[in-house]
Amino acid sequence: KSSINRAPRQCTPGELGQVHRLRLELKVLADVGLLGLPNAGKSTLVAAASNARPKIADYPFTTLHPQLGLVRTDEARSFVMADIPGLIAGAAQGAGLGHQFLRHLQRTRLLLHLVDLAPTGPESVEEAVAQLASDIRTIVSELSAYDRSMLKKPRWLVLNKTDMLSDSERADRLRQLQKALRWKGQTFMVSALTREGLQPLLYAIQDEVDRQARDIQSALTEKAALEAQAGSQGEAV
Repeated sequence: KSSINRAPRQCTPGELGQVHRLRLELKVLADVGLLGLPNAGKSTLVAAASNARPKIADYPFTTLHPQLGLVRTDEARSFVMADIPGLIAGAAQGAGLGHQFLRHLQRTRLLLHLVDLAPTGPESVEEAVAQLASDIRTIVSELSAYDRSMLKKPRWLVLNKTDMLSDSERADRLRQLQKALRWKGQTFMVSALTREGLQPLLYAIQDEVDRQARDIQSALTEKAALEAQAGSQGEAV
């Protein structure tokens, strides 16, 4: 259209466009991811540590959607914690709800493996430890089946519900469990209900998150310096 041709009637045929069929997946951004069996106390821990208010009840699969909570350890220090529905055997193949939400743990920097230290059913310490070790291996197997790269993430054992045991029972179960699993990683004993042992855990998490952030920043700075050096050498040549 112009000042002379005010009502144009000509056109240029368009070319065929490009068609893309996309499938988008939402992955929440969190520093720390909680995983464990149903009723391990993950939602109680998130509620005790952060400003999140997930639904809490004494039956499996109370959590139906990922829950994010901001945990502040200081005025200028904080991290985001993500709670997903409990995992069961076969979750990586779609059993239960875990398959729908395991992807939300892929971007986390640290995995907290929450374990009910006082499971109902076993009568002896040996039986309880055997069940705990089996439950922990089940979760590890599901992570491996879903995405083996998740096994490379730092994973800490958090033994919950210590308020239901005496000091000697806690120590005995911890010792036998570490022996059964040959576990040499970080282990914390807490009660999300009474908040016993919660502060040391949160400060340790904050230190780990800050350390990883510094390592990433250092790697990026080093990479930028090497690229700048290579660019300057190229110009000199």
